[in-house]
Amino acid sequence: MSVSFYWKRDMAHNNPLSAGITLLGLGPGNPELLTRQAWQVLENSAVVYLRTRRHPVCAGFPASLQVESFDYLYDTAESFEEVYQHIIGKVLELGSRPEGVVYAVPGHPFVAEATTSEIARRAREMGIPVQVVEGLSFLEPTLTALKLDPLPRLVLIDALDIAAEHVPPYPPGTAAIIVQVYSPEVASNIKLTLTSVFPDEHPVKLVHAAGTDQELVEDLCLYEIDRSRNIGLLTSLYVPPLPASTSFEAFLEVVAHLRAPDGCPWDKEQTHLSLRPFLLEETYELLDALDREDFQAMREELGDLLLQIMLHAQIASEVGEFSMAEVIRGIHDKIVSRHPHVFGDLKLGDAQGVLLNWERLKAAERITNGKEEAGLLGSVPGALPALSQADQYQRRVSRVGFDWPDRSGIYDKVAEEIEEVRQAADREANQAEIGDLLFSVVNLARSYEVDAESALREANVRFRQRFGYIERVARNQGRTLSDLSLQEMDALWEESKSE
Repeated sequence: MSVSFYWKRDMAHNNPLSAGITLLGLGPGNPELLTRQAWQVLENSAVVYLRTRRHPVCAGFPASLQVESFDYLYDTAESFEEVYQHIIGKVLELGSRPEGVVYAVPGHPFVAEATTSEIARRAREMGIPVQVVEGLSFLEPTLTALKLDPLPRLVLIDALDIAAEHVPPYPPGTAAIIVQVYSPEVASNIKLTLTSVFPDEHPVKLVHAAGTDQELVEDLCLYEIDRSRNIGLLTSLYVPPLPASTSFEAFLEVVAHLRAPDGCPWDKEQTHLSLRPFLLEETYELLDALDREDFQAMREELGDLLLQIMLHAQIASEVGEFSMAEVIRGIHDKIVSRHPHVFGDLKLGDAQGVLLNWERLKAAERITNGKEEAGLLGSVPGALPALSQADQYQRRVSRVGFDWPDRSGIYDKVAEEIEEVRQAADREANQAEIGDLLFSVVNLARSYEVDAESALREANVRFRQRFGYIERVARNQGRTLSDLSLQEMDALWEESKSE
């Protein structure tokens, strides 16, 4: 049923015909900033229900007005959600009476207000007329206090929402106003979230009681915000942006520009297949930086790898295959669905239980997606390095119980495979038995919680360094490697270990 918004007035008696629900905005706090319409409603109403009486404008109400508030709920309910649900239900109940109800909230009824939009939605469903009396929101005086134009980019975030996050839920290259920072505890939680991205010394502003006689703007560093003694019910936090180049969206634009008609000739020519070598190269360069524990290089290589990912997503979006948003949504939904012990109610005792449940979920996904025949090992990439592929095979079957009960069985298997290599009759048999031996060694590495691929890469690095030492000593002596005997090289090899 569609119900129009309306406001009727008995012109003879200058009284509102109070039918339905009137949602009234009380402005930012100064009684002088009440709208004329809001004042007329307050003057001509017998009673008004307030979400909270803790608002400076209440001191300027008409003397004849009876004021009821829901403040008692904030002291008795266990959560804000419970408070809001109770208020919504009560206002709808009052609004269904013949005389209706005037429900007043700070600021504007639909700006940073948790109850009014749900009241309006449910009132429409119930056939209860709704009248909105607008008010000046907290935002306009806050922008005035900051001398700030919200264009081109400004986000508005509830303090409790951001305090509950682990990282800021908006691009750091965008300015933000965080509203309802009503206590030092909330400010402290906001600080923890923001400092996951912003530096501790990032300059911010706390805006207190904007639009009232007590208005105050504090310039602080981010790490100081919970130390302010002025924090109260009318406090907001302004967070200036980091450089635009820090946001994911800004980099998306850079990549899209590279591929645009006025972009780079080389980038415009690339395809998924032509970029394949670069994707592989950047992955190995990142692994090399990781092996060396060179974190500055890791930061750079992660950027290079991200560029490859975004180029593939941009190419795909241009031909309608998929978009970066779909890539992110896909992995987001997959991770959430495979972690019901984190994002749901499932209780798992340890990491082994997590892995076993992971495989159960993947098996269910294979059935849903019609890929049941691919089996447990079907999704292990065929392009993985052989050691990594063997490790993945073994880890997956281990999760469903196909594994040695203890390490002694693996030792016996390695010894058995070595003997079979010795007894191999020809090259073909040698290759097969050495493959089995390597597979068993991977199993041995896994039993020690060692990644075989990484272990071999590290061994390769050590070999290169030690042999390089032999070469340097030979050069310093004016000799070539061919001038050294095996015994001399072996001695230098042992010497290199101490170097």
